[in-house]
Amino acid sequence: MTSLITRRFSNPELPIIERVLDSRGLKTGDLSFSLNQLAGYQALKGIDQAVAMLEFAIRSQQRIVIIGDFDADGATSTALAVDALQQLGAHWVHYLVPNRFEFGYGLSSAIAQLAYEQYQPDLLVTVDNGISSFEGVETAHELGMKVLVTDHHLAADSLPNADAIVNPNQPDCLFPSKAACGCAVVFYVMCALRAHRMNLGDETAKNLNMAQYLDLVALATVADVVPLDRNNQILVEQGLRRIRAGQARPGVQALLQVAKRQAPLLTSKDFGFALGPRLNAAGRMDDMSIGIECLLSKEFTRAVHIAETLDELNQDRKSVEGQMQKEALKILETTSLSNEQEQATYCLYHPQWHQGVVGLLASRIKEKLFRPVIAFAPASDDVTNEALASGEFEIKGSGRSIPGFHMRDALDLVAKRLPHVLQKFGGHAMAAGLSIQQKHLKEFETCFEQVARDIMTADMLVNEIITDGEPNYEDYNVHIARQLKFVAPWGQNFPEPIFDGEFDVINYRLIGSEKNHLKLTLASKNHHRYLDAILFSIERHGLSAQDVSNLSRVHIVFDLDVNEFRGQENVQLMIRHLRSI
Repeated sequence: MTSLITRRFSNPELPIIERVLDSRGLKTGDLSFSLNQLAGYQALKGIDQAVAMLEFAIRSQQRIVIIGDFDADGATSTALAVDALQQLGAHWVHYLVPNRFEFGYGLSSAIAQLAYEQYQPDLLVTVDNGISSFEGVETAHELGMKVLVTDHHLAADSLPNADAIVNPNQPDCLFPSKAACGCAVVFYVMCALRAHRMNLGDETAKNLNMAQYLDLVALATVADVVPLDRNNQILVEQGLRRIRAGQARPGVQALLQVAKRQAPLLTSKDFGFALGPRLNAAGRMDDMSIGIECLLSKEFTRAVHIAETLDELNQDRKSVEGQMQKEALKILETTSLSNEQEQATYCLYHPQWHQGVVGLLASRIKEKLFRPVIAFAPASDDVTNEALASGEFEIKGSGRSIPGFHMRDALDLVAKRLPHVLQKFGGHAMAAGLSIQQKHLKEFETCFEQVARDIMTADMLVNEIITDGEPNYEDYNVHIARQLKFVAPWGQNFPEPIFDGEFDVINYRLIGSEKNHLKLTLASKNHHRYLDAILFSIERHGLSAQDVSNLSRVHIVFDLDVNEFRGQENVQLMIRHLRSI
């Protein structure tokens, strides 16, 4: 992997906090993130029809089933929809989340049939899915159910024949935040429903504070890695403020406890690296209903009990992912030895891999190689020996991409060239999923590589790391490090501050049970100051123990962190990238 470190343009005369904000187009006066600055729900196409459907269902005491998704965005969306509808007077509300291993994603025909058989609902409401559920909507209609789709994923050339669709990414929708996650979309729908019911004189609706759901929206927005445009910044910051003030729902408080995070010190990064993974572990390893029940719990003790189960599932996920990474690295070693020419893409498959974890594996390998990666696993645990021998069984792939290479569009090109291979696919620019027969894997891999070579340019394969430059001597302090964490809600397309600089290595040691984390003492210019630094998982950075022993001077990319040890607080550099010089 070729890496290039570049620095954002900024005014070196400004103090470091102002310099970081200025380079992102902000000033300290822009940091109010007030709720009155949020985009209004009125601009959402289909919102009036959605509200009318929900109002009729409430007045008629209809049975409503929420069709969710098995990731953190889907879990928070489902919990928000169920709770808000109940608070707004719905007589009967239940939810159904497709099990990843049995049904796959979204409102399929099978899920519509299952919903009908189990609950006989009058209305299905999709959250974080549905914009591509053509067959599922038709099946629901055939069974006498109406369908309201709320989603945020990109629409295809046509839309399903739902009774109403609310999706900022559908054609002709004027809602300004196209980056809204699924939970944000359903939040807006419930805000519109509350306003409608208030206009009808409903006192319950008047007393319902919709801000109580901002902890869920903030968590979903960061965990789903959607771009933090101005609207999403407000949603995330307001959610963080409620949690820090002790106003989070019991389920979120429970997740904080098992993740060993303190509410007053919570940052947006904790959503992505602590709370989100524990929710996602339910959908990856078992059933997302566990995560939804945690979020819906009204009692903290019960929520903690469920959150402990989520934590255990997350530990299982880490163990499975670690083993899969080792196997993937072995595959890559064999591939590199057999290929004379460096590949533009990588497709990896192992018959024992876990389909719930292949997305994480693809992400890890993409980070290591800076190439688009698709990891595949069998779609079922019950593949016969005959099927294994013939390749006549389904495998599911999860892809992760690099900037400039649109993963979903690339799969569309493959589908056009090999219409017999792709059974189904969908996704975004940076992530996508697909299903094929195992016997077609080599054919798919060859075509996907060719599509990438047709699209890619050489500069796209260079991992550009953009930093905020080098801190001044006086910036290496606990106050600055903490202030940088809390000054704004950092996230996708609104990156947290990272810096770079050259340092002498004074000493080092490898720590952790596998001795794969690197602890360093570094000297700044002229050795005026020693700084602690740490690099986690050296193997992900292409470093071996021998490489580490030869380090004397390094160029690193890092963020400023606060390390607490025996009551003492010190600045610690969290290394993102390291190069020997």
